[in-house]
Amino acid sequence: MSLTAVNGLLSQRPSGRLNFDLRRPEVALYLDPVPYRVRAILEGETVVDSLGAFLLHETGRLPVFYFPPGDVRRDVLDPAGSRSETDAKGTCERWALRVGDRSVPEAAWSYTDLPDSASFLRGLVALDFGAMDEWFCEDEQLHGHPRDPYSRIDVFRTSRHVRVSLEGELLAETRRASALFETGLPPRFYFPHKDVRAELLEPSSLRTRCAYKGSASYWSVRLGDRLVEDLVWAYLDPEHDAEPIRDLYCFFNERVDLEVDGEPLERPRTQWSRDDAHDRQGEPASN
Repeated sequence: MSLTAVNGLLSQRPSGRLNFDLRRPEVALYLDPVPYRVRAILEGETVVDSLGAFLLHETGRLPVFYFPPGDVRRDVLDPAGSRSETDAKGTCERWALRVGDRSVPEAAWSYTDLPDSASFLRGLVALDFGAMDEWFCEDEQLHGHPRDPYSRIDVFRTSRHVRVSLEGELLAETRRASALFETGLPPRFYFPHKDVRAELLEPSSLRTRCAYKGSASYWSVRLGDRLVEDLVWAYLDPEHDAEPIRDLYCFFNERVDLEVDGEPLERPRTQWSRDDAHDRQGEPASN
């Protein structure tokens, strides 16, 4: 998604500059071969095992694996599906996946009647990532969605004075934060536990999974009689790329007041912003 995200090279508003004009259609498609083995498992059965997979990057969407038809088990494809039309990719034909007594509706698809600009998708088959029980890249399990080779994480320790507050209440303050920079997302500042007002935190049942950072645990913040839900998170057992932020706490800078060296930072607008009586900037979404 980093290529086609809000400020990616193939987006409508790239953050960088080129020395030539790049015509960008409303929906940009980029099919990229991947060099590794990809497998998907459903009900203990391998339904795809491929050394010739591709990643499709598409404007506004996470990347999706596409496979040569011979790498997908045809005996698990149930033809009882649907058809829909798209401008960028033609006719989408969907099938259910059936393994034993379990059937997952519309979990596989392919495109026909393709426009010339998307002819490279002809014959390829995609599987719904969330519909599978397990995915593997070589022998490492994947979580959440395929990893984007054009996305990366950098973590840098910083002595800048970072301060977080909400409605005038100080929540955290430090000169030993870890700043995480992730492609397509605003910078995040992670705090040591001792620099967070832990007495204001209440554990949440929410858990999310990031393909790059691992499983996140959440806390809500108690401000008097009001509970601001799921405002803080930490990676207690991170993936290796996020090891430097293990056990550190981060606040949604979309929903708090963040100052760095005394300068207030504007709240970014992302899918985690909220627009309600208490968090008045952004748009509804969930992490």
